Amino acid sequence: MVDRMNFVDTRHGTLNSYQFSNGNTLPYAGVPFGMNYIVPQTDDQSTIFFNPTFPVFQGFRLTHQPSPWMGDFCSVVMTPITGQPNGVSLDALRSSYHPQTAVFKPNRVSLTSQQYRLQTTIVPTKRAGQIVIKQGDNKQLGLVLSSDQAMTVEKGVTPNDVLVTVKQPVRDGASTLTFYIQYVFDAPVSLLSYQEDAWQSVSVATTGPVWVQIANEQNEATISFGTSFISAQQASYNLDQEVGQLTLNDLAEKSQTEWNELLGKIEVSDRNQQKVQAFNHYLYRLFLFPMTFYEETKHGEPIHWDMYNERVSTGVYFTNNGFWDTFRTVYPLFSLMIPERYQEMMSGYLHVYREAGHLPKWLSPDERGVMPGTLINGVIADAAVKGILTDDMMTEYLQAMIQDATIPAKDAKFGRAGVEDMLTYGYVTTAHRENVNQTVDNTYSDFAIMKVAQLLGESEVATTFRKRALHYQHLFDPKTGFLRGRDKDGLWRETFIPEDWGFDYTEGSAWQNAFGFYHDVAGYIELLGGKEAFLEQLVTLANEAPVFEIGNYGMEIHEMSELSVGNMGQVGISNQPSFHLPYLYTYAGRPDYTQHVVKQLCTHLFSTEVDGFPGDEDNGSMSGWYVFSHMGFYPVTPGTGEYVLGIPQFDELTIHLPNDKTFTVETINHYPQYSFVNQVILNEKNYEPLFITHEQLMQGGHMTVQLSLLPRTRTYAEDQLPYSLTTDTDIETNR
Repeated sequence: MVDRMNFVDTRHGTLNSYQFSNGNTLPYAGVPFGMNYIVPQTDDQSTIFFNPTFPVFQGFRLTHQPSPWMGDFCSVVMTPITGQPNGVSLDALRSSYHPQTAVFKPNRVSLTSQQYRLQTTIVPTKRAGQIVIKQGDNKQLGLVLSSDQAMTVEKGVTPNDVLVTVKQPVRDGASTLTFYIQYVFDAPVSLLSYQEDAWQSVSVATTGPVWVQIANEQNEATISFGTSFISAQQASYNLDQEVGQLTLNDLAEKSQTEWNELLGKIEVSDRNQQKVQAFNHYLYRLFLFPMTFYEETKHGEPIHWDMYNERVSTGVYFTNNGFWDTFRTVYPLFSLMIPERYQEMMSGYLHVYREAGHLPKWLSPDERGVMPGTLINGVIADAAVKGILTDDMMTEYLQAMIQDATIPAKDAKFGRAGVEDMLTYGYVTTAHRENVNQTVDNTYSDFAIMKVAQLLGESEVATTFRKRALHYQHLFDPKTGFLRGRDKDGLWRETFIPEDWGFDYTEGSAWQNAFGFYHDVAGYIELLGGKEAFLEQLVTLANEAPVFEIGNYGMEIHEMSELSVGNMGQVGISNQPSFHLPYLYTYAGRPDYTQHVVKQLCTHLFSTEVDGFPGDEDNGSMSGWYVFSHMGFYPVTPGTGEYVLGIPQFDELTIHLPNDKTFTVETINHYPQYSFVNQVILNEKNYEPLFITHEQLMQGGHMTVQLSLLPRTRTYAEDQLPYSLTTDTDIETNR
């Protein structure tokens, strides 16, 4: 069996700053969708706390951070040392290490501190893990524990036990989340706290850092730990269940098997091995988020801490996910690769609805209320049309989606912005920030409601939300040819510069954000005056200089910088609103333009290096774009069950489907200079449509794609073009 983890270095995409993003990722070690990850920390003064080029680290951070823009919660830094700590700050504890010999793999992290001459290896499990510290100097070993939150460290019931609790404000400070870590050392330990200018022995420390002295008689120490968001007893249980008597190697092999199983879901072969390596890098990023936030009782029943009602509740739960990012690519990939986990996640998000009263938008760990729309609707619809949701789940989700679409939330963090505007005017007015994005995301979410209603036979609901799904058209300005902001009186915002960022748009200008009608491209084409006009606009989009005006941001934000440096016109693939832009040419009957743009983006803006992303990776979403675009098809409209064809970028690729079938894409004439698809053959028959359905993929089969140096101009019938609501006459039911 191929060890695909050998292809992965988790430092990929980790060289970042607040001013410029090459991914804004962290080198997470853990298991897929773990409850905790471990990351070496190089800077405690930043949420970008790891720099791959800085050969000095402060310790190993047990982290739950999904993004530097969201920050961490319930984190603890563990610093292995010898002798007495040099000071109380993490900076005083720092040590150099050799990045070139350090191990950064999905299942483990291992490095040697030069000051203390300690080799430390950590292998996390889902809710627990093990640390092994080795030395050759026979010095006294220690572990310094630090946290930027309220931390208590106390001796346990045996001389070898230590219990850590970290308290984190959640719900804007309305309640507190408590995180428990139960440590078990292989030797007796003592606790010391820095008080009155000296390290003093204590049984309980309520201020950090805390020095844990290890009474080791060997040059090695083994520390096992279990964690819980529920109780100290649950942390001990998680430790027993996931570590028990297993060794570090046992745990590493178990995690390695789990990672290889997921990384092997899509098997690629290519004469360029660097591309194969890169593909596995991006696949690894797909299986980190959302993170597990539930545990299990002794009877195997899932339980979790209900942050909204401050109690233990039954059921699975997941967190650290922003649906504005992930609905586009992550969950559509889950539907092909791990539908059973997808269903489990959807069960977890129902618990959010039951406990918070609203569907989640951006969880970390509770609702953070950032980014436009309620785009979990797209995740729900995609799961529904692909048969991943049960009827009971669809019924409850439909109720939840309709609530957020029709009733303003009492707390602005929840639900949709501008609900009353949408009901009154059919669009979100300029009284709300990012109103164009709010409007188009709301109309797409209404489309998602329509799809679920159709599946449930709720024809009246489907008809109502079909009409609402077309309301993006209220923002079309025929004079400029863009979707624009307008006030309650129907007046357009006075000044309009397509390159102006902010105001009515989210993290971009009209060029990146006025094409968010994923579900009705044909309807927009009609508004604009036909396919030629649409194509002309898209050609201008690509050929326009990558310039910007700072708009109401007041400064150059990192997304502006990434657009400019990427130098792909106004196609800002560095941010999610542009993900589908390269595929829009296909709707105008020019798939050759799509093929060329996609190949240029993949070739020039992605790599296997620490600067390997053209912008924020965002919880698997950009990796998902890369994976789909290399496979040769892309889900422009989750909820339709369709993928728009692009251009495959491997000699051969095989998807190992969950029904034990395979779907293989073979590329003929796969050379760097061949940027166009000349012919597609599906299961030995010529294939003319410009899309493929989820059902076709799940049936298994073989697609041969022949590339060419120049494109062949063709005319496509309407039924060969991808889905658009305007051309969909089935408005009653799909069942």
